[in-house]
Amino acid sequence: MNRSAGSPGNPPKMAVVIPALNERENLELLLPALKEVLTGLDLRAEVVVVDGGSHDGTRDAAERREARVVLQQERGYGGALRAGFAATTAPYIVTMDADLSHRPVFLEEFWKRRKEAEVLIASRYVAGGKADMGRFRRLLSHILNRTYRRALSLPLRDLSSGFRMYRRDVLAGLQLQARDFDVLEEILIRVHAEGWRIQEVPFHYMARGAGRSHARLAKFGWALLKTLARMWRLRNSVAAADYDSRAFDSPIWPQRYWQRTRHRIILGYLEGREGILDIGCGSSRIILDLPDAVGMDILENKLRWLRPRHRQLVRGTCQQLPFRDESFPSVINSEVIEHVPDKPDIWTEMWRVLRPGGILILGTPDYGRWLWWVLEWIYGKVLPGAYAREHITHYTREGVTRRLQAAGYEILDCRYVGFCEMIFKARKPAAATP
Repeated sequence: MNRSAGSPGNPPKMAVVIPALNERENLELLLPALKEVLTGLDLRAEVVVVDGGSHDGTRDAAERREARVVLQQERGYGGALRAGFAATTAPYIVTMDADLSHRPVFLEEFWKRRKEAEVLIASRYVAGGKADMGRFRRLLSHILNRTYRRALSLPLRDLSSGFRMYRRDVLAGLQLQARDFDVLEEILIRVHAEGWRIQEVPFHYMARGAGRSHARLAKFGWALLKTLARMWRLRNSVAAADYDSRAFDSPIWPQRYWQRTRHRIILGYLEGREGILDIGCGSSRIILDLPDAVGMDILENKLRWLRPRHRQLVRGTCQQLPFRDESFPSVINSEVIEHVPDKPDIWTEMWRVLRPGGILILGTPDYGRWLWWVLEWIYGKVLPGAYAREHITHYTREGVTRRLQAAGYEILDCRYVGFCEMIFKARKPAAATP
């Protein structure tokens, strides 16, 4: 198989990574079938078998069938995947088990759908999927997947499937900590947090061939619990691309109230729904409910998550807005200025891009109110990865009022979310008539 993988000037387009521990009998059947499928796809590909220390001839069996064997250095299934990822530069990477539960013919479906998402999962639990498993194992699998899906608010049904296709660039830079089978859940959650698309494809999971499973229930369960705790912190941190969007429907009442009240005030302040710039839009419902607005953010993962959902997005900073003078009749700047140093450019740039007579909507916490300090302290304890520690500039109502008036705005209104987040509505004076 690897003889057709390509030369340095013609590298493989796909790599199939197969972790294996004492799987000689199964590989003797799997690898020829895999070669046949790859030949039928007319695709330059390589097969990488990651040997975890087999003593049954696994390595020899793989090499005889033209697979490249990589010796695993780190322990566990997670170590095997990392070794396989590092061993190839192919732009698409398929991971599959060596035990014949993943039929090679499914690679045809993966390759056909490769443009639909950055990660494709062969899923047992979406419509059309099926799993040949015993009752006890099926029960454990459902408990695992439902727990992760609900605790982390993930739109996925089969997080534990190891049969996947990744676009290589989604794996670059992932800081994986899991060492056992829980690495499968960690990869998906981190990929989702980066805003990449993940799609499940119906799949028929077959019973394994020869040999026994290498998963150990007690060890696996403990690892999954630890990973669930770590991933819960990630999902509720600013690092998650959909953090703001999830908060709008959060099961935590104060978080839901905060997002929905802010949403109501800001949309109520708008005097029209055309020509709107949302600075630091994040993944909030505000930008999602303004389909004709221009959303701008500095974080690529937020924009990446938004792109399938919103059509006008720009990457930029509030200190240097990438727009012409007087481009917008309305500018929203909500929960942004407290995250950056207080510099004059922030205020002059908003003035520059706003048309005469236009509306500026500016929201930020009021650090002049003791309630905000209390809430921020509590929030930092409950969700240590969220916004509390990122507020580097502390504004008060008096301070923001002075800045707006010094710039030349007429302040029309100021309302509060939870008595301590202030949202100003201000107007830039209309141009004087000659």
